[in-house]
Amino acid sequence: MTLKTETDALLAQLGVARGAFTGGGMASFSPITGEAIADPAPATADEAAAAIARAKAAFRVWRMVPAPRRGELIRLFGEELRAAKAELGRLVSIEAGKSPSEGAGEVQEMIDICDFAVGLSRQLYGLTIATERPGHRMMETWHPLGVVGVISAFNFPVAVWSWNTALALVCGDPVIWKPSEKTPLTALASMAILDRALARFGEAPEGLAQVLIGGAEVGAALVDSPDVALVSATGSTRMGRIVGPKVAARFGRAILELGGNNAGIVCPSADLDMALRAVAFGAMGTAGQRCTTMRRLFVHEDVYDTLVPGLIRAYGSVTVGNPLETAALVGPLIDGAAYRAMQSALEAARAAGGTVHGGERVAIGPDTAFYARPALVEMPDQTGPVLEETFAPILYVMKYSDLDAAIEAHNAVGAGLSSSIFTTDLREMELFLSARGSDCGIANVNIGTSGAEIGGAFGGEKETGGGRESGSDAWKGYMRRATNTINYSRELPLAQGVVFDI
Repeated sequence: MTLKTETDALLAQLGVARGAFTGGGMASFSPITGEAIADPAPATADEAAAAIARAKAAFRVWRMVPAPRRGELIRLFGEELRAAKAELGRLVSIEAGKSPSEGAGEVQEMIDICDFAVGLSRQLYGLTIATERPGHRMMETWHPLGVVGVISAFNFPVAVWSWNTALALVCGDPVIWKPSEKTPLTALASMAILDRALARFGEAPEGLAQVLIGGAEVGAALVDSPDVALVSATGSTRMGRIVGPKVAARFGRAILELGGNNAGIVCPSADLDMALRAVAFGAMGTAGQRCTTMRRLFVHEDVYDTLVPGLIRAYGSVTVGNPLETAALVGPLIDGAAYRAMQSALEAARAAGGTVHGGERVAIGPDTAFYARPALVEMPDQTGPVLEETFAPILYVMKYSDLDAAIEAHNAVGAGLSSSIFTTDLREMELFLSARGSDCGIANVNIGTSGAEIGGAFGGEKETGGGRESGSDAWKGYMRRATNTINYSRELPLAQGVVFDI
């Protein structure tokens, strides 16, 4: 069975009409073989405008549905995802090149955020605030914000959309999704699953959840429209520099999840076996194509000659192969452009004095597929390509002697997403987590930089964009806050002692 045949069968099982992914002219490829597996039709500018108009109308209805009732829709969505987990996970693997374990794990993230959001639908709470005026009560309330536009990336083709959608829907907001042009099929399948939940729910307005397949012009329609209250965009920092100012110019709201040049620090007291395993997964998992992939590693001089040779051996022996046919731990890069960017970065590293271990192309399948052995690069210092994020399995390793200097170097990059320290020294751990430690949105101890859970807010600082999605109080980004003061007395005292008698 060819990948295209299997893809057709999976889409049919998941409830996607054949006309949605054939004959449209926008070719979709699997990175596993590089072969075309579908050709859905891209949305036009008029279709994008119509979708926004439908969502705006849906908002007027959905915002008045009680939040626990909105949560019932997400509960049903979670049930449908559980029923379709195997098929959707397999489709994620085919379209994004992930291992079956990672494909299934991504669908499990969708299920988990649904569980979280259902509980959240009964906890959209505000504060009661002390007031200086007698006979008054002050409080805050939270209300639905409006239409939410979600622009997602190829590396987590369905999970990031579900983070946004589960929260947005329980918060009272319609959602329009523009998936990556590289992964449109998983988007069509996810929407078909949500459509089944909507049908079971039975009371949702038309246009509550929509998907728009297409390129930059579709994303621009969401970014530029004053009727889209919030744009949640995941992608490169370059993309964020375009999206952020455009949304701000019309006084819209943006959640930006952008670059992540993530780093780890290995201290002298670290459990080196644990550190090696955590670094290996953090740097090589998903072929280095996670936004939380570990890309830089600072190793103390006392343990460098023990840890780094072990890492080099792991890099040389890790299995690279077709994730659907083998148990390989490292699958393909998304396309040829990603492979060329990897090779360009490695050449720059060599020119800057780096010693490269691995990084060569691995011949697997046809020439249209791009597999590469992960690269570990020993660098004399943090310079050149080390300061930039390359979305490929490259780990730059540097030696340090002073923890304060290592933390300063750790923070001396534009992005600020995820970070980790490996230590059994309480002082080192607390320093790393303190205000003068890691400047990232995620700071871990004795685990790698990747593998975030949905219970914690996900996002980063600086050029990562400052946005937060998923758990904790990230729901507040999808709502508007109102401060309310109620006078239940017969007097009219003014705040700050102001007197205005007439």
